[in-house]
Amino acid sequence: MLYVVGLGLGDEKDITVNGLEAVKRCERVYLEAYTSVLGVPKERLEALYGREVVVADREFVEQGIDGMLNEALKMDVAFLVVGDAFAATTHSDLVLRAKGLGCKVKHIYNASIMNAVAGCGLQLYRFGQAVSICFFTRTWRPDSFYDRIKENADLGLHTLLLLDIRVKEPSVEALCRGKKEYEPPRFMSCATCARQMLEVEDARGEKVYGPDSMCVAVARMGQDDELIKSCTLKEMCNIDMGGPLHSMVLVGETHPLENDMLAMHRAKDSDFLPEDQVPSQYLDEM
Repeated sequence: MLYVVGLGLGDEKDITVNGLEAVKRCERVYLEAYTSVLGVPKERLEALYGREVVVADREFVEQGIDGMLNEALKMDVAFLVVGDAFAATTHSDLVLRAKGLGCKVKHIYNASIMNAVAGCGLQLYRFGQAVSICFFTRTWRPDSFYDRIKENADLGLHTLLLLDIRVKEPSVEALCRGKKEYEPPRFMSCATCARQMLEVEDARGEKVYGPDSMCVAVARMGQDDELIKSCTLKEMCNIDMGGPLHSMVLVGETHPLENDMLAMHRAKDSDFLPEDQVPSQYLDEM
């Protein structure tokens, strides 16, 4: 049996009771560390579970997953995912491959940013399509997110922006030399997201959003130091939300109750960095 277990967003204690009981039954436990990262080291999971936890990085998920699926044909195996497993299409593919091998699969759900973002005070049923924002380079600026935001804006809906993370990514030089060398982990900030969005609006010029558009930054949702701040998109370019992980919402049409929540989370002057202290997050300048 393959158990696909959501861990929630905070720490090792956010696993559900059903999830914990399943993990304790398993002979092998893998922690997916490619689509997101947990706010605590894996040793804290091991202490709670009483099991060794093997980190399944991007290379494992893309190349070594067949070994895990073969194990699941013979024994109980847990595949742990930060948040909820089915917030990322990667894990749907995993389930399809497991089923194709004749492996039994059990899903155990949990909270993810897709629903925890409601903690900022915006109502979930007023959200449209979520979009991913990738790191720009000097020569590559993907802007497909702009069209999805426009579709949401036309309906007056909020847009959840999922910000890029790059964990154990091979460097270009290493790929050219055929060596296994990796770039340091990189996590997009809300300030970088805002700057990239305004750059795309300047280039596209369709007035889907602008410097005065209201948005909300959320950081480390579900953790003890969770942070939520609302401000304009221009102000967001200098917001200091601290360490990862960050997500952002571009606000659509609002209900009066949502307006009250946005006002409660309104950023103060002390929440912003001076212009000369906002680091560049272009991948080729980091």
